[in-house]
Amino acid sequence: MYPLGIFEAEMIFPHPTGSIRLKVQFVVMNNYTSKHFRLGNDYLNIYGIDINNHKARYFTAGENKRQKFAFPPEKREITVIRQVKNVDKEKFVSDQSIEAQISPELTPEMKEELIEILFQYREAFACDNELLGAIKGHEVDIILNVERTYPPLLRRPAYPASPRAREALESHINELIKLRVLRNVGHNKEVEVTTPVIITWHNDKSRMISDFRALNTYTDPDRYPIPIIHETLTQLSKAKFITSMDAFKGFHQNVLTPHARKLLRIIAHCGIYKYLRMPFGIKNGPFHYQRMMNTIFPYKLS
Repeated sequence: MYPLGIFEAEMIFPHPTGSIRLKVQFVVMNNYTSKHFRLGNDYLNIYGIDINNHKARYFTAGENKRQKFAFPPEKREITVIRQVKNVDKEKFVSDQSIEAQISPELTPEMKEELIEILFQYREAFACDNELLGAIKGHEVDIILNVERTYPPLLRRPAYPASPRAREALESHINELIKLRVLRNVGHNKEVEVTTPVIITWHNDKSRMISDFRALNTYTDPDRYPIPIIHETLTQLSKAKFITSMDAFKGFHQNVLTPHARKLLRIIAHCGIYKYLRMPFGIKNGPFHYQRMMNTIFPYKLS
């Protein structure tokens, strides 16, 4: 018997105490008619068969032709797959249990199935400190109904702001820069359109708002239909389960075209910045977002 070669693959061996992953090497034989052919180390030693699967491979059988050669034992790192998965799942449940609310009416089996699904697709859930995703193929552009040079109304100065509002503005702008939603505009860059920003307060929490009223006045409208709420509720009348999903900073996941970035520049006491992603408050933002959702989820939203 002469081997044709060696085939090596990583295999997972299940075990009640925890599965392990090992590199396994198989010897490929020529013209061997048996459907099942497995030889363990004990069998090879008893009958004097040596199979060496190093660079200098050889195969011998029989006492007279048997050759003794031992390679140093290979150190293999064993990864306990199931135990690592359990640790990751426990950490996932522990981290998300602070914000997640699971109905107490679910049975233990239903709760376990829900946790398993959430853990399996955990990459679909975003956290506040993560970079935003980017929706491809739906770049946002803005078409103005005026020609250059643009009217002075489109180049507004920064609004006056109190020290408290300035501090809040700087915090929001820095956060959006970290998320790659905003980018600072250099001093030598040509700036034709600027929109001032303001800070609003609710329950002692601040929110930055861009005053796009002037830009919206000169923006061509997009007449894409928005779903009617009572029609949507009618479609849900026979549903047994209703799932509500909220996209993490959904508008900001839409990328702007280079032309739109030049028009969507905000100005504050600390400088001029351009949006790289679609901001809230622009005239056609909801219509573009609805078109994108209908394209990505054509059947789920019908």
